[in-house]
Amino acid sequence: MYNLQFKPLDKTPKYKQIVQSIITDINRGTLKNGQQLPSINELSGAYDVAPDTVEKAYRELRTQGFVLSVHGKGYYVQAADAHKLRVLLIFDELSTYKKSLYYSFIDALGEQATVHLEIHHHSTCIFQNIVENNLGKYNYYVVMPHFGQTMGKADYENVLNTIPANELVLLDKNAPNLKQKCLRVFQDFDRDIFESLESMQDLLVKYDKLVLVTPTQGNYPVEIAWGFRTFCINYKKAFAIKAGAMDETMQAGTAYVVMCEDDVVEIMKKLRQTNYLLGREVGIMTFNDTPLKELLNLTVMTTDFEQMGRTTAELLLNNQKATVRNPFCVLRRGSL
Repeated sequence: MYNLQFKPLDKTPKYKQIVQSIITDINRGTLKNGQQLPSINELSGAYDVAPDTVEKAYRELRTQGFVLSVHGKGYYVQAADAHKLRVLLIFDELSTYKKSLYYSFIDALGEQATVHLEIHHHSTCIFQNIVENNLGKYNYYVVMPHFGQTMGKADYENVLNTIPANELVLLDKNAPNLKQKCLRVFQDFDRDIFESLESMQDLLVKYDKLVLVTPTQGNYPVEIAWGFRTFCINYKKAFAIKAGAMDETMQAGTAYVVMCEDDVVEIMKKLRQTNYLLGREVGIMTFNDTPLKELLNLTVMTTDFEQMGRTTAELLLNNQKATVRNPFCVLRRGSL
């Protein structure tokens, strides 16, 4: 007998509960394409609901294309994409480099999955609404847990914990305190920036001070600042961490690590108002490569977003629950 997700005391109309339960199980693969559903009388008797209620639910499912009725035989699951994985991808934002991650993820999944994209805009409230409105509708929930610095970890971790562990995937940023044992493909921001700066010591030796320029709105992984600070202390470099570049006064012997593209533009504009030479008296390095940064000959520290998308897709298709640190590298150019 089919196990219906049914709550008699729920205020949701009973026929809608039947509809949602069956759609959820079709999407999850619990109900297979072509599988026969219980008869109207069987479901009515098992859950003490009127036959008319069950019939109304089946009619609704047939209208939506989830059920096929065969005269004299009964009702059967009819889902065109029943063989495909259903994936909900939840990004914090859609930037140039995250588009490359998205497309590599889609390409690697190919025809074996359907993917829907939602954006939480660094808001735990929006994120919570997205999750609550979509629980039970997908096989996997692939989440970028990037939230503003004012958001408590408990807030978004509580939401993550509502997603079953076997359906949750953490992408780009890890959440090491999360109890869920789920698939994770992430950047190790703290370690990545430390090792990147360490690999560029031959270029940084001519600079007396390093300045990390963070986004003014605070939407960035705080682990970047940890790794930056640790490097400067370990290698006895004077340093500062500043929100935004608007108030920065350019000084010779300073190298800037800039997170936000708007601040890259601001630093470049300020540099042009001086006689300092880029890559000799003032240095600039930034995160996540774009065609513009390549054109400006800027040194970039970046993860391989295309590889992140491919790795995640392959693990999903193979139903593997791995923890993978994504490759990170430095693109050396003339700005240091």
